[in-house]
Amino acid sequence: MSNWIEAEQAAQRLGVKAATLYTYVSRGILTRRKAPDGRSIFSSAEIEELARRGRPRRQAGSTELVIESAVTMLGEDRHNYRGQDAIYLAEYKHPEEVAILLWTGVEPDDRQSVRAFAPVSDAVKVAREAQSGLPPAVLLLERLQLIVTALAVADPVRLNLDPAVVVETGRGLMSGMIAALPHHGRVKTIDSLAMHAQLFWKLASAKADERLTDVLRFIMVLLADHELAASTLAARVAASVRADPYAVVAAGLGVTSGALHGGASLGVESMLTEIKKPDETAYVMGERLRRGERISGFGHAVYRNGDARAVALMQKLRMAVPGHRRLAVAEAMIEEAHLRGLPPMNVDFPLGLFTHLAGMPRGAGEAIFGISRTVGWLAHAMEEYKKPTQLRLRAAYTGPTG
Repeated sequence: MSNWIEAEQAAQRLGVKAATLYTYVSRGILTRRKAPDGRSIFSSAEIEELARRGRPRRQAGSTELVIESAVTMLGEDRHNYRGQDAIYLAEYKHPEEVAILLWTGVEPDDRQSVRAFAPVSDAVKVAREAQSGLPPAVLLLERLQLIVTALAVADPVRLNLDPAVVVETGRGLMSGMIAALPHHGRVKTIDSLAMHAQLFWKLASAKADERLTDVLRFIMVLLADHELAASTLAARVAASVRADPYAVVAAGLGVTSGALHGGASLGVESMLTEIKKPDETAYVMGERLRRGERISGFGHAVYRNGDARAVALMQKLRMAVPGHRRLAVAEAMIEEAHLRGLPPMNVDFPLGLFTHLAGMPRGAGEAIFGISRTVGWLAHAMEEYKKPTQLRLRAAYTGPTG
């Protein structure tokens, strides 16, 4: 173990904070391992080499901002919530429980947190009425943007940023977002169900396999946060100027629609719709690449060697609906991507596949992402609310000076 040193020693040798070490790991500059007792350890040779070279320069074309946070830590292929492995939590916890963990730093003792998530009926009524003039084909994420605004208008205490009040606001906001969505398929009494089950029966088709309900629970925990993703940075900037929690979530939802972020699953859905049979995969993917189009669902800016979230979720889907014909298409896409030298799949790929398997409407993946990530946006907002100053980025001016 002499070739490996602890985080505190590594940070001291480099003259940086411990958080910066994990930024270096995410950029592929340092290697991190877990010691038998769970502590992070780093290669002493790499630390010494980096100390001799000095701090690494930013790669051309990339922009990184480091903000101290105790919410989520990114590792080589996975992430931790408040020091706990997110994939492990996704196996055993409900989204409501993980929300309380991320918002308060305290893991609830029982399922009381699940029962405490309930929408305000009058606010939900306002949010449903606000959608009355929308065209039928509007994407679910666009509905959510309108729903959040309507829920905000109906909340007289939305400007109260006390941590305990924000937690209660978050409970009502998340459950309200789900309650205000229209039913897509089977209509059943869902008010008494956990949040993931409510969302599943809002979006799933009448023929959906009920075993997929628990997969959505897994997904919502897995996607609850992912450190400073683009939408989370937008949410933190909004919170830093004391925007209310609804405005914070609205900022996050706006960025989520981007094709390189939460909207990536929409691209996966599109490809799965186009490819009817496994033997069509090579042609369809080849044509897209020939046209210079990006293949959604593959590659990740942080997880260069593979996204453990994607691997875990794909395995969940294989176990939930073995032999499903759409699974065969997905497996063919993964194999074709590998043959063509594309990077490993990211979590957007199995998320898009999940919506197909459950018979959900177009755009369901980014809606699931937005509702799930509301947990993280509010957790990061609560950190910003505690800070005395706002986030103020500066530009490196490149225009004319005369």
